[in-house]
Amino acid sequence: MELTDEQWAIVEPLLPKVPRRADGRGRPRLPDREILDGILWVLRTGAPWHDLPDRYPSHQTCHRRFQEWRKARVFEAVLWALAQDLRQRGGLDLDECFIDGTFVIAKKGGLRWERPSGAKVRSSWQWQTALVFLSPYAQTVLRRTK
Repeated sequence: MELTDEQWAIVEPLLPKVPRRADGRGRPRLPDREILDGILWVLRTGAPWHDLPDRYPSHQTCHRRFQEWRKARVFEAVLWALAQDLRQRGGLDLDECFIDGTFVIAKKGGLRWERPSGAKVRSSWQWQTALVFLSPYAQTVLRRTK
């Protein structure tokens, strides 16, 4: 999952800026956008960090930055910002909310739900990004982290 320029414009200001060391030593940090793309790929697919494709930075770098941002509660701020953006665009109305499980097909003995073939799929990028953070795969990854 690659962030679009529109998505990046919303997310970038929420990422902490790390100053360069005063003595000028050490490696320069890789761009946050590349790292976030790698993190989102892992959260969306549920794959282990070491299976991160070569088009992203190393899995160690992505995981380290993920831990850093998780401790700084960056993902919480990103989710709130994306939800707020979706609300301002009219795609999210919190005045009329309810929980209804009648559209979910229950599979006997299964832990996963499946969407019926005729169900309407949400297509906005804000909704899809929010689903990444709310997905059971992301929760599994977050539980495994310290």
